[in-house]
Amino acid sequence: MATQDEIFKKLIAHCKEYGFVFPSSDIYDGLSAVYDYGQNGVELKNNIKQYWWNSMTLLHENIVGIDAAIFMHPTTWKASGHVDAFNDPLIDNRDSKKRYRADVLIEDQIAKYDEKINKEVEKARKRFGDSFDEEMFKQTNARVKEHIEKRDALHERYSVAMNAMDLNELKQIILDEEIVCPISGTRNWTDVRQFNLMFSTEMGSTADGTMKVYLRPETAQGIFVNFLNVQKTGRMKVPFGIAQIGKAFRNEIVARQFIFRMREFEQMEMQFFVRPGEEMKWFEHWKQFRLRWHKALGLGDHKYRFHDHEKLAHYANAATDIEFEMPFGFKEVEGIHSRTNFDLSQHAKYSGKKIEYFDPELNQSYTPYVIETSIGVDRMFLSIMCAAYEEQQLEGGDVRTVLHLPAVLAPVKVAILPLTKKDGLPEKAREIMNELKFKFKAQYDEKDAIGKRYRRQDAIGTPFCVTIDHDTLTDGTVTVRDRDTMQQERIAIAELSNYIDQRVNMQNLYRKLMAE
Repeated sequence: MATQDEIFKKLIAHCKEYGFVFPSSDIYDGLSAVYDYGQNGVELKNNIKQYWWNSMTLLHENIVGIDAAIFMHPTTWKASGHVDAFNDPLIDNRDSKKRYRADVLIEDQIAKYDEKINKEVEKARKRFGDSFDEEMFKQTNARVKEHIEKRDALHERYSVAMNAMDLNELKQIILDEEIVCPISGTRNWTDVRQFNLMFSTEMGSTADGTMKVYLRPETAQGIFVNFLNVQKTGRMKVPFGIAQIGKAFRNEIVARQFIFRMREFEQMEMQFFVRPGEEMKWFEHWKQFRLRWHKALGLGDHKYRFHDHEKLAHYANAATDIEFEMPFGFKEVEGIHSRTNFDLSQHAKYSGKKIEYFDPELNQSYTPYVIETSIGVDRMFLSIMCAAYEEQQLEGGDVRTVLHLPAVLAPVKVAILPLTKKDGLPEKAREIMNELKFKFKAQYDEKDAIGKRYRRQDAIGTPFCVTIDHDTLTDGTVTVRDRDTMQQERIAIAELSNYIDQRVNMQNLYRKLMAE
């Protein structure tokens, strides 16, 4: 059995080999933590974005979208707190000369305790079988109890240090836990210090003076500064939301795990403006809706969990993450935050403009509170690829690599394959292709044996392969092969479009979302 680490490495290689993700500037040996999406990757990415965008703006009459500029007036970032407080705690190892995030080193240590606990539990589960009581085992087994106590004590100490951003204490935790540098294996650490994650550049020519501007580290501020513009021009009534998909930039020192943490990434964010005092009701609503949105894709309900924040941003009164089980553990793909009225109040203060909403029902003006849902497109992409990738053992000892992508998101929905290159089969196949391509992303392939062509389509996650054979010319039917089951059935050409549409149409997902 391959380890999770080996599977993840294979997935990264698969992404490159099949046109999903390439290292940026590959011919120049790449640029650290920056990636390009290939021909299949961009289709999958666009489908993810469409699913999110329509789930927000089509299904909700009170949510509209915007597309704000990447460059913003620099005072924006002063108001939002990013200039003064958008920092990571960094620590260097003097021997390897490598730099790490102190919080990540400690979180990895907590994860190691979790691993030890899980290993003991799994060993016991195998030993005791159906009669195994996990909770009782955790409470009574001395070794497990010790691991749990150590983990909980570390967790508590870490939470206190992070909330106070006590850099000395973070270093002390690293020393006390005897955390070593993964490269040098030594504990020769520097002090922990703060590092601002924003990229800066200059705007204007030197002749008329330049202004320091930033590449936005998040897309949310573009929504907040446009609150009044959208509310007035759209005649929006609270509660209402503004959605946006866009690029953001962070000078991550510890960029790792492929596209999980990058320096240039894409966010899908929706800010939902509500009456003060109603924010917790809406926080709960959006938590449940967003989890349903993820689960509707059918990647496995057990792969998701909520993780409530111990460390709240100073302006938040509730925050949770939706985490997905990646090969390297449960990791955040989406955050849901109750941001109170912090952002709009800050922008009102720094701009000198009044940013309020007049509520006709209450006959009063107030600064709305905000519930934010923020999801990383790239992390979503990665979670889907991780869940979909399988090296499947077939009868006869053969192995096929298949991507079990949700059919609605698959880059190519249908492959058209003439059995041979003669006897009028390619012409008939082209005829079918030319009909289907108006509705579905389709691919025509006549090269190599049919089995080899099936494998190619399996590897990019195409849900359906349509084979045109000699019978097609006489009876007007084709063979449709299902990617996941490899079952084949004969379908009349006239019914083909409907057959595929029923299985790949996003409307089915939207109906499922709204029915629950």
